[in-house]
Amino acid sequence: MKKMTRNITCIFCVFAVLLSSCSSRKPFRDNQQSVYNVADRRSLESADYDKDIFESIREDILNDSEIKRFSHVNVNVYNGAVLLTGEVMNEAFKSKIIEAVRIVKYVKIVHDNLVVDYPSDNLSRANDRRIGQNIRQALTQIRTIPDFDSSLVRVITEQGTVYLMGRVHRDEGLVVINVVRTEPDIRQLITVFDYID
Repeated sequence: MKKMTRNITCIFCVFAVLLSSCSSRKPFRDNQQSVYNVADRRSLESADYDKDIFESIREDILNDSEIKRFSHVNVNVYNGAVLLTGEVMNEAFKSKIIEAVRIVKYVKIVHDNLVVDYPSDNLSRANDRRIGQNIRQALTQIRTIPDFDSSLVRVITEQGTVYLMGRVHRDEGLVVINVVRTEPDIRQLITVFDYID
């Protein structure tokens, strides 16, 4: 009897392992390798569309040899909204990128924050990473909003300009903006929130 019970238990364990490994859904990572399934108010369908949008832009547009050589373009996608940041060599390149992104399937809106300039240097990018990390850390300290999760807000930093993305309530957005404003070294703050209310 003990042997039969042990065999049944083993069969259930194997079955549970097989079920958990059969899940086709994998966490979506963007160009900054952040996982967005921690706290996310998008539907699974929207998250999948965002992944498709990002992959299309990366493969079809950013892999263009001239764009790679003469530009520094970052792409962030949330709920069909595409945020373009970075530097491009001239207005023609900028227009080419924006028009190509606009026709990508599932794109609802393009937030163009590309500047015509030389690509930023490593020191500037390291400073942006530091600012972004400080802001993300500050957002984890928000206690005035019940059940607020800082992973609802994406923080993108480009040459000292901070962009905030995410699907938030207006009161959450206001608190986040006020927290971010207190951070030193920020040149400008731009919100591209998708407000729920």
